[in-house]
Amino acid sequence: MPHGPAGPTYAPAANRTNTLAIISLVAGIGSFFANIVPGIGGFTVALVAIVTGYMARQQIRESGEQGMGMATAGMVIGIIHLALLGLLILFLIFLIFVLGVTLFGLSRPR
Repeated sequence: MPHGPAGPTYAPAANRTNTLAIISLVAGIGSFFANIVPGIGGFTVALVAIVTGYMARQQIRESGEQGMGMATAGMVIGIIHLALLGLLILFLIFLIFVLGVTLFGLSRPR
């Protein structure tokens, strides 16, 4: 009788991808589309991308899971989105003052 392998024949499980890393990347990309949703907005979704990316990177360091690049990309996209929103707000404030001065002048009402 031929002898078979001594143990079970299965492939070792591959490293899983961290779920928070996937959420971070999806939230980072989705934050640009979430600007049209009233109440939630892209700001909130960008914050979710940054926070979950940070949490995913911590978990990946501890567990050895896959997804460090996705977590980092989600964080970077979220940070870029927040920076662009900040620049837009500064631009709108500047525009309001410039248009106010242009339309009404610098003189005081008498």
